[in-house]
Amino acid sequence: MENISRRSFGKTLTTAALATGAPAALEAQGQSKGQAPGPHRLRFPEGFLWGCATAAYQIEGGVAEGGRRPSTWDTFSHTPGKTYHGETGDVADDSYHLYKTDVQLLKNLGVKGYRMSVAWPRVFPDGTGKPNEEGIAYYERVVDELLANGIDPYVTLYHWDLPQALQDRVGGWESSETSKAFAEYAGYVSRRLSDRVHHFFTTNEFVCFTDLSYKIGQFAPGLRLPPAQANQVRHNGILGHGLAVGAIREMARTGTMVGLAENANVYVPVMETPEHIAAAQKATVVLNGAFLSPVLSGKYPDAYLSREGAAAPKYTPDEMKAIGSPLDFVGLNVYQPDYVMADDSPLGFRVLPKQTSFPRMASPWLYVGPEVIYWAIRNVSEIWKPKALYITENGCSADDVMEPDGHIYDTDRLMYLRNHLANVQRAAAEGYPIKGYFLWSLMDNYEWADGYSKRFGIHYVDFKTQKRTPKLSAAFYRETISRNALA
Repeated sequence: MENISRRSFGKTLTTAALATGAPAALEAQGQSKGQAPGPHRLRFPEGFLWGCATAAYQIEGGVAEGGRRPSTWDTFSHTPGKTYHGETGDVADDSYHLYKTDVQLLKNLGVKGYRMSVAWPRVFPDGTGKPNEEGIAYYERVVDELLANGIDPYVTLYHWDLPQALQDRVGGWESSETSKAFAEYAGYVSRRLSDRVHHFFTTNEFVCFTDLSYKIGQFAPGLRLPPAQANQVRHNGILGHGLAVGAIREMARTGTMVGLAENANVYVPVMETPEHIAAAQKATVVLNGAFLSPVLSGKYPDAYLSREGAAAPKYTPDEMKAIGSPLDFVGLNVYQPDYVMADDSPLGFRVLPKQTSFPRMASPWLYVGPEVIYWAIRNVSEIWKPKALYITENGCSADDVMEPDGHIYDTDRLMYLRNHLANVQRAAAEGYPIKGYFLWSLMDNYEWADGYSKRFGIHYVDFKTQKRTPKLSAAFYRETISRNALA
């Protein structure tokens, strides 16, 4: 988001590997055995894009520098009781100052793409109005540093750091004024950066900045709105995406590619039989009815509107046309599955509960079912037929510990990544339009309401010293990239 004993011969080999300093030793071993993967290897298509992903508030710090003003996450994290031990993103990984160091981490992995986000309150401190030149200049420097090191920036325009000024002034995503303000910001950033950035994601994970933020209060701004208001927040979120697509098309250079990154619910058939596959795909449409379905089809599913009844969102035909704006690619953030079987209910499917014994990673929500990533790609491809797909996030939390020898042996993360990547390869081999994979995350960072208690990175960060240390998973990812095949 695992255990069998080894025979004595295996123990001897493991002990020998540890004695030599494992990550370096294992990497050297892989290099010395013939680097060209044989036909039995799980190879990826030529030109497959390998990358890593991060988000501004989770890594940057520098929250009061360069003209940046507070976001709702600054306010929320400084409110007692809202985050783990009251931890904030005030410093995070200090990437605002250490971005060149972080670019070298990327270069050492061999990735060719970096999915980063721009902080809205760094560019428009008041949400709208006059842009902050110092803020956009910072991102120009980051982009230039990436390009100088052979890494293409893939820029997310909104990863949840809403300017607090907009929340104060219009109620944030409760108002379509925020949707319009987001389009203004998106147009400006794409105009400034599209001479060097060729792929923009509008938003990241609708449910997290709508439901989690305005319906259950787990994320900033921490509100608990009744159903009708919460559904209107959802609508304003996808409207913001749609209006931003139009603004980018108008303001960015010709040829700029536009999409979004969405953590859609992924429904996996309990068995690969026609009836269960059909049930999983119907669930994909109906149960993503608030977000992905209207974005990719231009309309809300009837089953969603019927279920919400009087609380359903209010909208106009023009809004739905904007929401359904054609996209150049779709990004999918994939972590954990839901399993579906066909039944004789009115909907024709049933989502199955997970037993208490179902395996999980360090985060309690992160169930392990690697086939989820294959079905995420297949379901979206077969239902909506996008031009291109990217896995824009995939990774897991783990209880990482630095051993006395200075290494982090995150074998559980290797297990998670290896099995998920095998399923990405399956989707590619079957001809689905999967073009790249962005691992979450480049390094340990501020994990929102979980503060610094959950580590998702393939580089270990000592948050007191800001030292970055590659984990065993970094060596695994580097080897996979170098082979363009599963290591």
